[in-house]
Amino acid sequence: MSLTDLNLKEENGCVHIDGIPNFSLTQTFECGQCFRFSQKDGIYEGVVGGRLLRISQKDTETVVHGCSAQEFDGVWKSFLSLDIDYPTICNSFISGSDQTLSRASEYGRGIRILRQDRWEALCSFIISQNNNIPRIKKIINTLCTLYGDPVDEKGMHYSFPSPRRLAALSVEELYGVSMGFRAKYVYDAACKVSAKEIDFSYIDSLDTPSAMEYLCRIKGVGPKVALCTLLFGFERLDAFPVDVWVKKVLEKYYPDGACEALSGKYAGIAQQYLFYYERSLAEAEKSKK
Repeated sequence: MSLTDLNLKEENGCVHIDGIPNFSLTQTFECGQCFRFSQKDGIYEGVVGGRLLRISQKDTETVVHGCSAQEFDGVWKSFLSLDIDYPTICNSFISGSDQTLSRASEYGRGIRILRQDRWEALCSFIISQNNNIPRIKKIINTLCTLYGDPVDEKGMHYSFPSPRRLAALSVEELYGVSMGFRAKYVYDAACKVSAKEIDFSYIDSLDTPSAMEYLCRIKGVGPKVALCTLLFGFERLDAFPVDVWVKKVLEKYYPDGACEALSGKYAGIAQQYLFYYERSLAEAEKSKK
């Protein structure tokens, strides 16, 4: 989808886009793929690559606040994956023979996989281990406030600290951010990435299974963290991370083995639909009690 394909206008320092198919801010930012965004008064705010994104949605209109059409086309269209044909991908799941994936895709059809910063994705999913989303967000926010750089004049939003910045700290200082056992893993990741022992550009030359094995050279990084990093940070849409929720999905709906879509080139998108669907069902059941 190109800029000219979008019904876009620039007005009063904002970009207005009408009728983006298969794009829900709530589903995209609340599906568990990112931890830097919060919503206040209907506007989602978060820092991406040292830039502040403020974005809202009402009915069919999406508004990117404090943004020009040029910035939207050069930065945010790609970050939000608005250049990928999600309607076709989603509809292929909906019309397929897998009824579970069909229902999940229909339910979560507004999700788009964000193109997140690679280093931030790696650190974020190391921190996510045996953790819950509110606490993950709190740890990452503290980490950025202490060791990132301000990206707005009021000093309310901060960039994610670089590998070099975190490698210059001690493990004890990282423990002070309330990471617990994850501190030594973040430190090891920072040291290896800053020293190019883990080279992100080299990962681009590897297939997804090999890239997963490569990332597992970092202490504390197993297949789940590695695949999350590849899916959300490296745009490996074939990566299929299995966490507690997805394991429940596989045991509940696929006791005889997963369908082909879960190992295909868009397996990561299918994973997000299934993850979001099952977690939402569980939350709905919990609210009834």
